[in-house]
Amino acid sequence: MPLRIATRKSTLALWQTEHVAARLRALDPQLQVELVPLSTRGDEVLDRSLAAIGGKGLFLKELELALERGEADIAVHSLKDVPMELEPGFELAAILEREDPADAFVSNHFEDLDALPQDAIVGTSSLRRHAQLIARRPDLVVRDLRGNVNTRLARLDAGDYDAIILAVAGLRRLGFDARIRSRLCAPDWLPAAAQGAICIEARAGDHAIIERVRALHDAATATRIRAERALNQHLGGSCQVPIAALANLAGAGLHLQGLVGHATSGRLVRAEEHGETVEPEALGRRVAQALLDAGAGELLQGVCR
Repeated sequence: MPLRIATRKSTLALWQTEHVAARLRALDPQLQVELVPLSTRGDEVLDRSLAAIGGKGLFLKELELALERGEADIAVHSLKDVPMELEPGFELAAILEREDPADAFVSNHFEDLDALPQDAIVGTSSLRRHAQLIARRPDLVVRDLRGNVNTRLARLDAGDYDAIILAVAGLRRLGFDARIRSRLCAPDWLPAAAQGAICIEARAGDHAIIERVRALHDAATATRIRAERALNQHLGGSCQVPIAALANLAGAGLHLQGLVGHATSGRLVRAEEHGETVEPEALGRRVAQALLDAGAGELLQGVCR
C-alpha cells in the first residue's frame, strides 16, 4: 500500500509535502507515496484575521480528521501553525531540518524597512509582525494581508501595499529568493516559534509509520524548537498572540530570545537566557517567566481573553 500524506492545498504546503515525499523515497526507492490534498478553515476564511477565527489549529483539523478516519497515514505541517498541545491520539513523529527562520521584507520600490516613507502601507497577517513593525516605525500604516504566498505577492504587485512581510523560508522554498529585499532577523526582530520548520504528524502509537518517518528527524532543530514552543506554551501561546521566539545552539548550550508585543501601541517586552541543550523546555519556561516578570502579562491580557 502507498504511504498517504494529508496536506493543505496551498502551493507552499504542497511543496513541503512533496519535499517530505522525496526524502522518504530517497530512503526507500520502492516506496509509493500518495498525496491527500485537503482544504482547511484557515485556508477558506480569508476576510478575517487568524486571531478572529480561532488561531493556529485552523490549519490542522481537517488533516487530523483524515488521519483519524484512516484516509491518510501522516500529515505534513508548517510547525509554526501547530498548536502547543496536539489533540489526543496524535503525535509529532518527526521535525525536519530547519530553513532560515527569519522574516523577509518584500517591496518593489524600497530596499528595507527603514527606507519606507512616512505613512507607507505594509501588509501582514501576523500580530507578532504588526507589533514589531509599529515598535520600529510607528508612522507606518499596517493592514491585514491573508492568503497564500502567491496571492500576497500579487497584492503587492497590484500596488495595494508598499511592502509586505513574509517568511524567508516560504519564499525560498517556492523559488522567490529574488523577492527578498532584506532579512528581518535577530536580535532586533524575532520570528514566530518554530518558523521555518516542517513537521510530520501521525496517529499516536502507529509504530510502523512513525519508525519510517522518524528517519527524517533532525535532533538539533528539534532541540531549538522545543525551547521556543515551551516559551510559547508557558505564555498561553495557543492563541494567535504577538509572541516571538528564537533559539540557537551556542557552543555546548542553547541561547533563547523571546519577545511579547502589543500590535496597537508597539510596546515590546524582551528577555533572553542561556541554558542546557538537554533541558530546552526548562529554558523556554525560564525565558517566558522573565517576560512575564517584565510586564508581558499585561500585553497578553488584551489579546488572549
